[in-house]
Amino acid sequence: MTHAMLKGSNVPLDAMAVRAVLRWSPGAGVPDVDASALLLGHSGRVRSDEDFVFYNQPRHPSGLVRRLPKKQVGDELTDTVEANLAALDPSVDQVVLAASSDGASFRHVTDLRILLYDAAAADGEPLAVFEVRPETGEETAIICGELYRRGGGWKFRAVGQGYPTGLDGLATAFGILVDETEEAAADESPEASEGPTVAAPRQLPPPPPLPPTQPVAQPAYGYPQPPLPSGRPPYGYPQPVSSPRPAYGYPQPAAAAAPAPDPNFRLPPMGPQFIRP
Repeated sequence: MTHAMLKGSNVPLDAMAVRAVLRWSPGAGVPDVDASALLLGHSGRVRSDEDFVFYNQPRHPSGLVRRLPKKQVGDELTDTVEANLAALDPSVDQVVLAASSDGASFRHVTDLRILLYDAAAADGEPLAVFEVRPETGEETAIICGELYRRGGGWKFRAVGQGYPTGLDGLATAFGILVDETEEAAADESPEASEGPTVAAPRQLPPPPPLPPTQPVAQPAYGYPQPPLPSGRPPYGYPQPVSSPRPAYGYPQPAAAAAPAPDPNFRLPPMGPQFIRP
């Protein structure tokens, strides 16, 4: 039996592998719609950038969640995400199923819906159907539904929460690091693929090179040092002296012998001297 879902309602799942199919009618002024999935841990955020499955990364490394090619069914287009819930790592607590629009908001997509199928039944009836309606009309990304663990099994909840910031805003809300530099470069290049780009680790620019310096030849320790700019030798080394003096504690040179006294030398009279007129 197919469950017609209302926003916020949930339904238990017996199928352990499911296909979530987005369906809408193309036409003039209707943007293209892309399906995506985010694998969330117990914190409600992705465990790494590899947990984001979308058109630039259509397959999870585990191979358990993947995006299938778009198809045309009658007058409608479909975009599908397939998930093997039974084999997912226990650290995955939710699989968010989202839609993003290219070139215009979801105001121009009037009949978007998500259909959930048992992947084991190729032509079976859908397990659940949810008509996805934007709340403001400005949304460019919408969480259509989510698959989540409950009591050892899985459930599907109809969500219908939108983002006006597109797939980038949706990815950032769940912990994906979007490289804005590469995004800007992709916007400037018409041939570049659109959508979020998983960011590489950011690196700081190398410091500017130091100005070249002239090498200064330093003599070995214990050898005479070059004089300082003032002309004085470095501290601790022999200082210049104005006259050669022997070192302290060593024999001093004898003074030169004094000349012999004059035998005719007489001391002058002592006391006041009077000169006769």
